[in-house]
Amino acid sequence: MQHKTLIKVRGYHLDIYQHVNNARYLEFLEEARWGYLEDSGDIEWFARHKLAWIIVNININYRVAATMGDTLEIFTRFSKIGGKSAVVKQEVRIAGKDAIAADAEVTIVCLDQKTGKPVVIEGELKSRLEQHIAES
Repeated sequence: MQHKTLIKVRGYHLDIYQHVNNARYLEFLEEARWGYLEDSGDIEWFARHKLAWIIVNININYRVAATMGDTLEIFTRFSKIGGKSAVVKQEVRIAGKDAIAADAEVTIVCLDQKTGKPVVIEGELKSRLEQHIAES
């Protein structure tokens, strides 16, 4: 499943050069991941099972500057499921400009909130995540 989140660039997102500050992209990407989890119904499932996703690595490429007034379309999807981690791919496009502002690969680990330790991705958890890849 690919999810789309829209964010309008505001003045407080900009740096001294009048384009979106690099650190803001991390916030935009996080907003899009939360939207994805909410819309898929996973956020309730993970809460019920006392599981949480933590980020262990982010690789981000900045491509084209986004400026005030731009509408950003952030596309989010799972791309890989491993034994203890998964990879989420995200792309930030500038609507109406046929331009990619940034793209990222985010590696996440599923954490047991009771023990604070990573869990193996197997069984119902693995099936649930694999559905996201199958729907892409």
